Amino acid sequence: MLDLLCVGHALVDIRFLVNKFPLPDEEARIFDEKRGVGGSAANVAIGARRLGLRTGLIAKVGLDSFGRMIVDELMSEGVDISGLRISTTLPTGFSIVVRDSEGRILIYGFKGASEDLTIKDVDKELLQNTRYLHIASLRPDTTLEILKMLGDENKPIVSWDPGRVLALSGLSKLRPIISLVDIVSVNRREITYITGEENYVRAAEELRRLGPKIIIVKRGGEGVYVLSDSVAVDIPAFPPEKIVDTTGAGDAFIAGFYSALKRGYELEDTVKYAALVASIKVSRLGSHEVPRHEEVVKIAEDFYKLSFRN
Repeated sequence: MLDLLCVGHALVDIRFLVNKFPLPDEEARIFDEKRGVGGSAANVAIGARRLGLRTGLIAKVGLDSFGRMIVDELMSEGVDISGLRISTTLPTGFSIVVRDSEGRILIYGFKGASEDLTIKDVDKELLQNTRYLHIASLRPDTTLEILKMLGDENKPIVSWDPGRVLALSGLSKLRPIISLVDIVSVNRREITYITGEENYVRAAEELRRLGPKIIIVKRGGEGVYVLSDSVAVDIPAFPPEKIVDTTGAGDAFIAGFYSALKRGYELEDTVKYAALVASIKVSRLGSHEVPRHEEVVKIAEDFYKLSFRN
């Protein structure tokens, strides 16, 4: 049985470090280039695996070199890929992430095969053999079909991260999904898109009333706000040693959140642990460069006088 099953996108991130963002018809110099697996669901699956959980991924890639790269990296990280599907008609999705010398980022995305994941690609047996289920940036129709497939008995704890594009759909379209999940994970901008409410505390309360047990509002460098049915936790971000790459920080938080939840931490400690995981990730290049659990524990003790049990 898995601890965490992730459903969503698996892409290849192609990263460029440039001296500047050029104007039209100008040229910029590339100082560095790096490729690796990306996509929110894949990031969480790899991150949580590094933090000690048994994880799996349901996603779709193409029959090409990028697809092979994703398969190889997931296998090397120890992620269960029995739910991975191969498209023979669409290429693997990818993102081009361009960062300048000031740390600003531009992202160009091509979803490819990842956008073609449908309920026919989803193994019901996998869904029934996991403790936690995380659905990220998936088409709303497929998301709803998965939630209905789970039924009411012995179903996993389900979290949902809509992503920016889906959040723009607004509450009327997303309400059916929100009412069926246990945890909603959004950033500050996304929760405003969904609810129309600028105040993230009031926006979280509005979503909580629709049924989820926990609302997570990731606020970037400002910290994170988590609202449950019994407590609200609002903590500042842990300042990273240096800011290298902020992409995937929210996914690192979710990976850390589930790692701490599985270890039985109380909600406040769970949020602190997850926030520290995200802070460490930000100091590293790559969307899923999440530390191991032992490193998180050591940094927590050495720099922040926090004690997280193993």
